[in-house]
Amino acid sequence: MSKHLLTTFMKKGNILYVLLVFVGVAFSSCSHSTNKFSEENLAQNAILQQQDGTISLEVEKADTYHDVKNPESNTAEWSVLVSKSGRYDIWLSSATKDTTRLEFDNSVMLTVKDDLIEAHPSIDKVIHNSSDVSYPYFRADSFMGSLYIRDTGLYNIQVISDRILPEDEPAVHDSENATKILSVSLTPSD
Repeated sequence: MSKHLLTTFMKKGNILYVLLVFVGVAFSSCSHSTNKFSEENLAQNAILQQQDGTISLEVEKADTYHDVKNPESNTAEWSVLVSKSGRYDIWLSSATKDTTRLEFDNSVMLTVKDDLIEAHPSIDKVIHNSSDVSYPYFRADSFMGSLYIRDTGLYNIQVISDRILPEDEPAVHDSENATKILSVSLTPSD
């Protein structure tokens, strides 16, 4: 009789084991699909890299933070889906009236994961008749440096500067030489 009980328990034990494995796989699949959905949702809202590898980040499309008392901590942040790794040159585009110098009180910081580039922008290129600004402003492009992006995937890119101003910021319109950051571009280095 004990042999019969052992055989019955083994059969029930196998069924229990199979049932536990099935529940574990189902739970794992549900939690994996939830994480995948979150990643897919983030990726759907992310800025996509252009065909030539350029990553264009407009401040008006960023999540921004503005601090009236401490404007040097004003921040613009984007989620970016990087599809091509490699070395990138960082260009900052600003709206300015003065084409001889920019009115940045502090340096500009750009972070990509653990990499930080900090620079005090100067005018490297002046773009006349740019569709990004209207007269009496000009677009001024500043080279900030370069960095290497090792892996593809979803990245948060953040810019911190006192020149990340809200759309309705009166300083841009009232000041004679006001400067405002328009965008940041990461272009593949050759």
